[in-house]
Amino acid sequence: MSQSPPNSREWNAAEYHRLSTPQFEWGQRVLAELRLRGNERVLDAGCGTGRLTELLLKNLPRGQVIGLDLSQNMAIHARSRLKPEFGDRVEFVVADLAALPFRDAFDGIFSTASFHWVRDHDVLFQNLYESLRSGGWLHAQCGGGPNIARLRERVRALSQTARFSTWLGDFDEPWFFSDAEGAAARLRRAGFEEVHARLEDAAVRVNTDEEFRGYLRTFVLHRHLEHFPTESLREGFLEELTQAAAEDNPPFTLDYSRLNLLARKPGLPK
Repeated sequence: MSQSPPNSREWNAAEYHRLSTPQFEWGQRVLAELRLRGNERVLDAGCGTGRLTELLLKNLPRGQVIGLDLSQNMAIHARSRLKPEFGDRVEFVVADLAALPFRDAFDGIFSTASFHWVRDHDVLFQNLYESLRSGGWLHAQCGGGPNIARLRERVRALSQTARFSTWLGDFDEPWFFSDAEGAAARLRRAGFEEVHARLEDAAVRVNTDEEFRGYLRTFVLHRHLEHFPTESLREGFLEELTQAAAEDNPPFTLDYSRLNLLARKPGLPK
């Protein structure tokens, strides 16, 4: 397996914020399902640029949110936006979901569009469990099941061609897309109860080839593109995928599948 480049923790925060409407809309629906008292301490696990962190804070007028992201760029962007308005009610931490620095710290954990970037979900769920207080809840959504299956098949085939195989021929996918049954079993193994897991289709269509390339570059394939030594190779890889997507019916469509997760840590809430 090829080694990950040193910048593989980072994202382009400005582009993510500009193009993240689908992720924001998914997250809004998840957030709308929360039943909050208003004074909880909540971890936003994979907060990105803080668009959903802001809404979470507005639903917790007497509470606090800790926004966590692997990317320092994301945390800096979110902090600069939200600290002036929310002060001590929001803090940001740069950390790996697979190695969380918390124990018995939160009443709830909220997360969207993040868990699939962690390859080992047994470790992930154990970390989340230990970060929660007794009776604490987990409410999350991530990619799951057949998520972006058509694009992934094209990426795998293109990665084996003569032009790109030197850099991507041995590169494993950076995601793990669990099915609902497997996710539920892992949550229970970690100690959670009241576990619910379900998949839903959530296809996204963009309007132009330029927008499609930008979306792939920012959200989906940035880990792949980091392996190329030149911009010409990066753009060539994206262009071939964009041309293929232009022939789809409808064109420029990503067949997203979202995995919804609900669970609770045993015990009485503190």
